[in-house]
Amino acid sequence: MRAFGERLAAAMEAHGPLCVGIDPHPSLLESWGLADDAEGLRRFALTVLDAVGGRVAAVKPQAAFFERHGSRGVAVLEEVVAAGRDTGTLVIVDAKRGDIGSTMAAYADAFLRDGSPLAGDALTVSPYLGFGSLDPAVDLALSSGRGLFVLCLTSNKEGPEVQHARDADGVSVAAHVAAHAAALNTDAHPLGSIGLVVGATIGDAAERTGVDLAAVNGPLLAPGVGAQGAGPGDLARVFGSARRQVLASSSRGVLAAGPDVVALRGAARAASEEAAAALRG
Repeated sequence: MRAFGERLAAAMEAHGPLCVGIDPHPSLLESWGLADDAEGLRRFALTVLDAVGGRVAAVKPQAAFFERHGSRGVAVLEEVVAAGRDTGTLVIVDAKRGDIGSTMAAYADAFLRDGSPLAGDALTVSPYLGFGSLDPAVDLALSSGRGLFVLCLTSNKEGPEVQHARDADGVSVAAHVAAHAAALNTDAHPLGSIGLVVGATIGDAAERTGVDLAAVNGPLLAPGVGAQGAGPGDLARVFGSARRQVLASSSRGVLAAGPDVVALRGAARAASEEAAAALRG
């Protein structure tokens, strides 16, 4: 399998820089007229894939909304990963795993190993036990042609107390995370496979924390587009010269158009065109 960064760059070129989140939140299930159970979950997720599969660069199922339904929900997540693969759309499993030693290796095995039913094309991970704690995931992702998106500058209000903190030399935690990712992406073309999660609503946080997003040479997953408040202008301001590395993520902004497949497809197309105008203009 070709490296994830190469495959993602090709998908963004073909379909635009949009990732559609598959977030079966209870309120969305209700608004779609679906039961808050495993079958409602399944109908929701597969409807989204029917609407956008093969038409956007990536989809991003949020594992927590599947896990809350227990083993039947996890079985639906496995089905969604397989169905996404069948459409030719890249699947980013949003599980934000992070641990140490054999436990991190087990998470990597579950979400990144060839043949695992939970293994999509990339996984979101948390580096806050030290970036080196992610080594099992990094090694398996790179050896299997998959990718990682490492939390770096998130849009939640609690994020800065950790991400903006500085060491004795004045280097921020976020800058350390970005530097580790950049080192792993050295000489990769057109994009490395170790990306960062950078919220689309963080304003000038990258500049204030000394994070050089362009130097990462990897994809930048940008949640917060659409319903969470970030418009095209925000994308341009937050990412600057790194704009062409950005994969804008929209969940509720697209999902609110459901359950009608045609309406969902139209909402995704509009979001993709808006993101492209902001990021590639």
